[in-house]
Amino acid sequence: MRVADLLKKKGSSVVTLPSTATVEQLLATLDDHKIGAVVVVDDDAVVGVVSERDVVHHLRGGRDQTSRLSDVMSTDVHAVSAQDDLDQLAATMTEQRLRHLPVIEEGALTGIVSIGDVVKARLDALAAERDHLEDYLRRAP
Repeated sequence: MRVADLLKKKGSSVVTLPSTATVEQLLATLDDHKIGAVVVVDDDAVVGVVSERDVVHHLRGGRDQTSRLSDVMSTDVHAVSAQDDLDQLAATMTEQRLRHLPVIEEGALTGIVSIGDVVKARLDALAAERDHLEDYLRRAP
C-alpha cells in the first residue's frame, strides 16, 4: 500500500498555521480539530511541523503561550511523497520517532500521515487478509 492509497481513504485535508501564530493559537487549533500536530506554512511553503511534544518541551522550559510557532516548531521537516510505501514509512517513523509527516508533491502540501493512520491501514489490511483466509477455509472441500 502506498501513501496515496491511504490519503484516498482518509482524505487530504491538512490543518496549517503560519509561523507567526502563537502557542496559544496552536493549542486551540489542536483541541478544536482533535489532532496532535499542525504543519507550519508560510507563503505556501512548509517551514515546519509543531506537535504536542514540541509544546510540552517549550512550556516545560518556562516559556509561555505567547511565543511564536517559529520558536517552537521542528524545522527539520521529514516529508513523504504519495508514492512512498507504507511499510517502509512505518519503519522510518518508528526508527526516527516521528508521529506526523507531511505529504509533499512537486513542492505542494497535499496531505499529512500520522503513525495512527499507518497503524490503522495495517490493521485494516490484516483484517481483510484474515477475512479472505476464513472465507477460503469455509469453501475448502
